Amino acid sequence: MGIFWDLIQEDELQKQQNQADSLEERVAQLEKDLESTQTLLRKTLEALESHTKTDIDGDGKSG
Repeated sequence: MGIFWDLIQEDELQKQQNQADSLEERVAQLEKDLESTQTLLRKTLEALESHTKTDIDGDGKSG
């Protein structure tokens, strides 16, 4: 009976490791997506400020 219990525990540990790996991959992808979104937002804001010639984000300069 002990060998079966060991196999069950090993399987559960493997499942948990796979979930952790998957979670780490998802977090890494989310961080990458966030950086990309922030870059796009900054470029959009700069273009909008240049077009309207106003300081939208309050940094003291337009564009």
